[in-house]
Amino acid sequence: MAKLYGFDLSTPTNKIRFCANLIGIDLESIPIDLGKGDNQTDEYLSMHPAGKVPVLDDDGFVLFESNAIMKYLCRKHDSDLYPQDTQKQALVDQWCDFVSAHVGDGYGRIVLNKIIANSSGMAIDERSVNDRLYRFLAVIEGQLGRTRFLAGDELTIADICLLSTIDPTEMREVDLGNFPKLSAWREDLRSQDFYQKVHRFYGESMMARA
Repeated sequence: MAKLYGFDLSTPTNKIRFCANLIGIDLESIPIDLGKGDNQTDEYLSMHPAGKVPVLDDDGFVLFESNAIMKYLCRKHDSDLYPQDTQKQALVDQWCDFVSAHVGDGYGRIVLNKIIANSSGMAIDERSVNDRLYRFLAVIEGQLGRTRFLAGDELTIADICLLSTIDPTEMREVDLGNFPKLSAWREDLRSQDFYQKVHRFYGESMMARA
């Protein structure tokens, strides 16, 4: 069984868990405690030189970067989540890249700015940070107005990429009120077994430990 090294609050880690559940495969979960520095040991850095999560170890074949791991698992298990048709595949890649570069960056900026504000007492321009993110969410909203899923009318890893990226929406205090199609798409996927097998909602594990 392939091993997945990750952290339960890591959205890239959960991206792989969602994908594996949809494919119908089991992965051995190896918890990496970032707070304790598990990701900075020589053993871990030999697998991921940047010390990030997740990492997949498939019988000695080691792979990092969550989108690459999803594509690998789909190809290995012949899953339509990453279609073989060249043009369909290109559309999936396009939306995976868009989500990672723009939506993921937007969520990350919100966290970074709040950390800076809390640690330094400096005021931050939340409006400019939010406006940047909402501009890209509007693109997603428009696309979901044209197709059922992000890259067409079939569920793909592009949807898994987006779902995991916006999973911390409530925790990040992102308002999706102006994006009804995105909100409906999200709630539909969060109600499904592949999501519920990971958690009922993002942060559930943290609340259980509190």
